[in-house]
Parts: sequence; C-alpha cells; structure tokens
Amino acid sequence: MLAKRIIPCLDVKDGTTVKGVNFINFREAGDPVELGAYYSSEGADELVYLDIVASHEGRKTFTELVKKVAARLNIPFTVGGGINELKDVDNLLNAGADKVSVNSAALRNPKLIEEIARNFGCQVCVVAIDANYERGDWYCYMNGGRISAGKRLCSWAKEAENRGAGEILFTSMTHDGVKDGYANDALASLATFLQIPIIASGGAGRKEHFRDAFALGNVDAALAASVFHFGEINIGELKKYLTKEDINVRI
Repeated sequence: MLAKRIIPCLDVKDGTTVKGVNFINFREAGDPVELGAYYSSEGADELVYLDIVASHEGRKTFTELVKKVAARLNIPFTVGGGINELKDVDNLLNAGADKVSVNSAALRNPKLIEEIARNFGCQVCVVAIDANYERGDWYCYMNGGRISAGKRLCSWAKEAENRGAGEILFTSMTHDGVKDGYANDALASLATFLQIPIIASGGAGRKEHFRDAFALGNVDAALAASVFHFGEINIGELKKYLTKEDINVRI
C-alpha cells in the first residue's frame, strides 16, 4: 500500500502566504519561500502553492517565486493559479515545479487537461476542484469560488480523469477554514468513481480529521493550511499520531 501524503498548502496573494475562511476574510501567514522550506524540513511529503487571485485578475502565475521555492525545497511541489495554456505549464516546470494545478481554465476549456497530459504526462496534471454543497449536491466553482461552473463534483471529476488528470484536488468550500473536518462523505463518493489519487482539502482542525479523511474518505493525501501555518499542528507529531492509528505515512 502506498503511503498516505501530508501536504501543506500555501495560498499566495501579493507575494505573501494568506489563509481565509470559506474563501474570504484572508489573513497573512508568512513568507511563502521560508514557510515552504520549513515544511520540507518538518517532514511534509509535498507542497501546493496556489496564486489565489491570478485567474480572477486575469494574469499569469508567479514564475519568479517558483524559482525561489525550487531552490529551497527537496520535496515535490505543485503550482496553480492563472494557468491557461501549455506555455504556462512549460514555464512553471522549467522554473522548478513538479506538477501544475488547473481549475478555472480546465472548467472553461476541458481539452486543456488532455493537452497537458499528452505533452507533459498525466502525473504533471492535477485538476483542482472547488465545490460547494447546495441544493442537495456538490457544485463546482471557478475564479477562487466566485463563479458557479454549473457542473456537479463527481461528474466533473470523472470527466477530468477521463481526459488525463493524474490527481484530483477537491476543496470543500463549505468546510474551508472552518476546522470541523473534511467532507468525508463527498470524498468517499469520489473514491468510488475515480481510479486516480484524491487529495482532500478544506476543514482540517485536529489530528483526528486527517485520520478520518484517510479512513473514512479513502483519500490518498490530505492537504491543509492554517493548522500548519499558525502552529496548531506539527507535521512530525501528526505523522506519529497517524502511524499509531494504523495509517501508513512516511516518517
């Protein structure tokens, strides 16, 4: 069995790591390069960097920052935000990123997933999905949760897989920053639909929430932000706890 992964997420706005609640009310959390280096030394398996306003502001992702991050890390990292074409992917991989995350652009142009997979490999293409629970189902959103895409979570995730996505990063807007646990029912449903790895995002507040995401949500990785950024959970201690709970993680 493959080891489960713990992934800190760094949302970057104006060059600073920030964290919000339900995709709003952001507060600063520190320098993204220094934080990334710290998480790498603490035992994080991977990192995700998201330029959270790039798509909304219609600009490209932060290539120069990616170069600085790559110079300090010895673990894989994914970069997302403002990626609309193959040239963007090429630039980010050349700057040192290991994978790219596409969200809004993929919803607007699903063929982008196929193009990334064909040109760079499925393992490079992470399809991020922001979804909110409303009207009895999960609906996908674009532009950092600002615009409804009119697609349901499971159907879009399956389409993304069929088009060549290597992983699905599902963030529950309903649970984001609330710290009451991940959307485990939705994650478990996704796990029955998909063959590719699923990364859980949105809702981590205690160590037990990570355990439940793996045990109940059947995910391959758990991503979190504020509990790591503000020192509420230490990654090394979290992994020791998960090992005691019979969750296979790299120590």
